[in-house]
Amino acid sequence: MAMPGSVKTSADFPIPDEMNAWVLDAPDELRYAKKAVPVPGKAEVLVRIDAVAICATDLDVISNGPPALIEGGLPFGKNWTPGHEYMGTIVAQGPGVDEFEIGQRVTVEIHAGCGQCPRCREGMYTSCLNYGLNYGDQNKGHRANGFTTDGGFCEYAVNNINTIACVADDMSDEEATLVVTAGTAMYGLTELGGLIAGEGIVVTGPGPIGLLGVAVAKALGAQPVILTGTRDNRLEIGKKLGADHVVNVRNEDPVEAVKRITNGRGVEYVLECAGATNGLNEAAQMVNRGGKICLAAFPHEPVPVDVAYLVRNNIYLYGIRGEGKSATHRAAAFMQQKRFDATIIHTHTFPMSDLLTGLKYARERIDDAIKVVVTNDHAASKRAAEAAE
Repeated sequence: MAMPGSVKTSADFPIPDEMNAWVLDAPDELRYAKKAVPVPGKAEVLVRIDAVAICATDLDVISNGPPALIEGGLPFGKNWTPGHEYMGTIVAQGPGVDEFEIGQRVTVEIHAGCGQCPRCREGMYTSCLNYGLNYGDQNKGHRANGFTTDGGFCEYAVNNINTIACVADDMSDEEATLVVTAGTAMYGLTELGGLIAGEGIVVTGPGPIGLLGVAVAKALGAQPVILTGTRDNRLEIGKKLGADHVVNVRNEDPVEAVKRITNGRGVEYVLECAGATNGLNEAAQMVNRGGKICLAAFPHEPVPVDVAYLVRNNIYLYGIRGEGKSATHRAAAFMQQKRFDATIIHTHTFPMSDLLTGLKYARERIDDAIKVVVTNDHAASKRAAEAAE
């Protein structure tokens, strides 16, 4: 592909004019199509996508639309590509980029704020006030790939350099897609204060974010780490990632279990990753007075909240979106240091062309699927070549 003269490329990484990409035409209607390869602008790089993990939010977006916001509205029929938990290889540098080199393996975070609004200037780029208003016109600077701009269920994507984290040579493509999941958990714990060594935390919901929330909390020194959920197999995975106690809420009241484990004192923090209707009120009963709760899941309906209890007990409530305040970089550092083994939650891999099967496995939890990854053909070819050496 003939990139503009201001964009640096390499003969080692030829770039086609067109790429394969999944386009969301209507709710639950994805089409494998041809799209032009995007061109990186100032402070941006072109990433050849090697692998993408499927997130539960992808499933919501594909079926319902929100929280994706394209041209100020629903994402359907706008030639838009979903997917946001991807990694790959830098194949082109936009004007002025020297922070990363062509050929580097990288993983990405979703949000690049506009850099101009009050929230971005505070470092809260996941709460950019220009969110979702500039699809097709990137001059404002805001990007949330897979939500307000084209995402990763394709072969190439443009990323701002602020959303890039390098991947260690000994980290597989599949593991690298999990950095953003760990980054979301890290962001939640950052907002709760970040210094949790020796303090107790409950993580509710053993989905990917909850499981890696256990791993990150333990890596930060939390004690005890309590995981609650409904599926014994996932609770067992939580133990492998560092949970000191697990509670199956089908067999025991989770609030009573937390009180029993902590000798009636409760914990300092709750990371709520289940999105259950009663999740917030139960979390309030689990923390001690002055405790902190972080909400990291999307409930599918309005939930009743006992506000008076929160006020009387001086309980702090935080909501997070994505993996803000550079949490992805800190999570990547933990994973590169082997502080926990995120690969435990990766269960299935499919080729990008078979994305629909991957989505089915993720949605229906076929074969106990937890984290499903799809890979592009060039990644498979690379692995085959390395194996032959």
